Amino acid sequence: MSKPIPDIVIGRLPIYLRALVQMAQEGRQVTSSQELGERLGISAAQIRKDLSQFGEFGKQGTGYRIEFLSKQLGEILKVDRVWDVAIVGAGDIGRALASYSGFSQRGFRIAMIFDSKPELVDKEAAGIVIRDSRKLKEDIAAAGIKIAMIAVPATQAQEVVNQLVEAGVRAILSYAPVHLSVPAGVRVQNIDPSIHLQRMTYYLD
Repeated sequence: MSKPIPDIVIGRLPIYLRALVQMAQEGRQVTSSQELGERLGISAAQIRKDLSQFGEFGKQGTGYRIEFLSKQLGEILKVDRVWDVAIVGAGDIGRALASYSGFSQRGFRIAMIFDSKPELVDKEAAGIVIRDSRKLKEDIAAAGIKIAMIAVPATQAQEVVNQLVEAGVRAILSYAPVHLSVPAGVRVQNIDPSIHLQRMTYYLD
């Protein structure tokens, strides 16, 4: 039985993929772990070690073919396809997420938006009709959506997550400033800009 890949390694793969895509857009065809490391502030040895967890993608002395390595990382991360995503919460953050064009370029399509406020339901956000949160579970289950982003108040977040899990969602990106409990087999990533700002202010004079 193969050893599980550490989550910290998985977390660096999208960073490598983003850099490779940028290099390809610059017309580049070949790169090295040294060059990638200089771009990303990660040691060349770490990059080689991370990639070696998944196979051999380059040759010593010749480096990595950018198109090939990008394709391989896309397959590893399962973004060689388009994933439908649901957004719960159509406030400022939810609308900004719905409008962000970068998702479609990286394998994600905003398919549904939900909100509980009657004044928002049936209105549009980024060209998508906002649905009533009361139908969240049945609509997401019917569509077979596995990924969701939530931008709801902290007091509502756990209940929303519970409904998403019951609907079959297995990956949740949360902008709610609260710890969320999920069963095994469901992954949650939390994004709280205030936490990151507070982490940086420590270093300010």
